[in-house]
Amino acid sequence: MTVEEVQALAAAIRAEVAKAVVGQDETIDFMLVALFAGGHVLLEGPPGTAKTLLAHSFARAVGLDFGRIQFTPDLMPGDIIGANLFNFQTSTFSLTRGPIFTDLLLADEINRTPPKTQAALLEAMQERTVTIDGQSLPLGDHFMVIATQNPIEQQGVYPLPEAQLDRFLFKQRVDYPTEEEERRIIATHGARQSVMSPEEWGVARKADAKKISRAIAAVAAVKLVDEVVAYIAALVRGTRTVADLESGASPRAGAMLAGAARARAALDGRDFVIPDDVKMLSPALLRHRLILSPAAEIDGRTVEEVVSGIIESIEAPR
Repeated sequence: MTVEEVQALAAAIRAEVAKAVVGQDETIDFMLVALFAGGHVLLEGPPGTAKTLLAHSFARAVGLDFGRIQFTPDLMPGDIIGANLFNFQTSTFSLTRGPIFTDLLLADEINRTPPKTQAALLEAMQERTVTIDGQSLPLGDHFMVIATQNPIEQQGVYPLPEAQLDRFLFKQRVDYPTEEEERRIIATHGARQSVMSPEEWGVARKADAKKISRAIAAVAAVKLVDEVVAYIAALVRGTRTVADLESGASPRAGAMLAGAARARAALDGRDFVIPDDVKMLSPALLRHRLILSPAAEIDGRTVEEVVSGIIESIEAPR
């Protein structure tokens, strides 16, 4: 598959998702980048902004199996990964696989469950395997987590630890729609309130696992010249020397940014990365990996402002 074919595939997927979801074009692009770069996405937004429908429609359009876990305070790790259960009829243990055994997993309201249960996703997100009673069970090559959380709620939530946040490629803010988009939502969805299935909206499969694998191989072949590699390293290292930040980005962030930039270039039909690809992806890739210093919090600074300052201060290659 060529990068032009990857671009055409991405356009077809966008068109299918748009049949069910009004707007959210930027979020769909980040999900496509994550899919082709082998990453995971954390969506943060208020209730009712179609995060669940977006994830389900995206999975339908790319032809991947879809699974959903509603995270609650009483959810246990075994409820996610599964367990070996004793069968009294055969007097043997049999493996019962949990909902994590799918291609695209929607971890809905992931911050509503305790850290012990949140940690059940760590191995799966990093290594695409699950360990049950000492036995490692592989997940699919295209395993992808799309997690959601509500920024408004403060009661009964458990913020994700830094180690888990670092495993997400992007943290994307899902905002309210524009006035025109909201009118379209009311006009189309208002008459069909109970319809949450992408199939009911005519979302068709535009890919399958083999086609996604070919697209990922094409993305991996996108050229990343030494000047852009140095630019990515400078951005990541720059987060560790800013006084407004108590903690900067890890080396994993730099490696992920390089892979995401390759995918972003392919979505534009290019077989080479340009600095603008890096600049565009950096805020969503860095915002959840950085911790503001106490002085910066007192001054009312935000992570986005600090990231923008770092990007402006580092000269991009020409």
